[in-house]
Amino acid sequence: MTICDLSQKLIDALGEAYDVPAERRFTEYNDLFASDVDAVIVWPAGSHAPPTIAAARAGKHIFVEKPMCHTEREAKEMVAAAKEANVVLQVGYMKRHDPGYQYGRERVKEMSDVRFVQVNHLHPDNSLHLKEFKVLRFDDFPPDARPAIGEEDARLTREAIGDASPAEVRAYHHVLGSMIHDIGNLHGLFGPPTRVLSTEIWRDGHGITATLEYAGDFRCVASWVDLPELWDFKETLEVYGSRERVLMSFPTGFAIGLPTVVVVQGMEGDGTPWKKEVVVSHESAFLREIVAFHVSIQTGTPCLTSGADTIADIALVRDIILTARRA
Repeated sequence: MTICDLSQKLIDALGEAYDVPAERRFTEYNDLFASDVDAVIVWPAGSHAPPTIAAARAGKHIFVEKPMCHTEREAKEMVAAAKEANVVLQVGYMKRHDPGYQYGRERVKEMSDVRFVQVNHLHPDNSLHLKEFKVLRFDDFPPDARPAIGEEDARLTREAIGDASPAEVRAYHHVLGSMIHDIGNLHGLFGPPTRVLSTEIWRDGHGITATLEYAGDFRCVASWVDLPELWDFKETLEVYGSRERVLMSFPTGFAIGLPTVVVVQGMEGDGTPWKKEVVVSHESAFLREIVAFHVSIQTGTPCLTSGADTIADIALVRDIILTARRA
């Protein structure tokens, strides 16, 4: 194992905990990429694009945590760098690897028609979940790094959505950082939408509802709402047809061992309705996505959540915000 972070104290603490030799602990990612590692996981506080492109140019396979980046331009540059270097670029949409989601996806494929899709993502404050974990925090973060990250974020946000109001900026970051999971899940079922029909931003950017149009003449209404005071997390993806329904309910990403629950409804040939609830597995979606990354490197199997596919998701984040402005 090799680790890298701006905080020397953090990487030393992790190095001691996981027996990482001192010579494999770095504070500069280019030094890490110059080492003999075959693959890297990229999840810095700032933009993921520069380290991803640098890793690709160094010949490293890349697992990049969501969000892949801020802008469509960055996404295309990241994908181009990986393609030129012939390395794997996988994006961290762990829910797409979830056994429950994959079961639900197969049931959606079997539906005779799809007429309406609804997504609800009701998000508590992350600090409520983090109380259950040991979080390491140190005081040696470089003093100039935090302002630089903030300036970079502001510049890329402006590139993505132009001169935006504080509510639009806040909504953009909620969609990019959290609702992106729902965008990825929808992409896995139906591909990208044909267009964003409408977006409403309310509560100063803490509530977002978008209506998406899909090929096949159906609509998806997707909402993300900040509900900070209670721990209870709700994220659902519901697909409705004239004769069938597939309803998926996801646990928080901070959960350990909690499964995605899928409810399937249908009708017998004589019109008799039926309903079943399925828990496919308690296996970790995070583990499954890392195993899939390894398989793609070893066998050349295309990534389930490739960087190339994710370009459309980054563009959709932008379009959701810009559609609200045109309303």
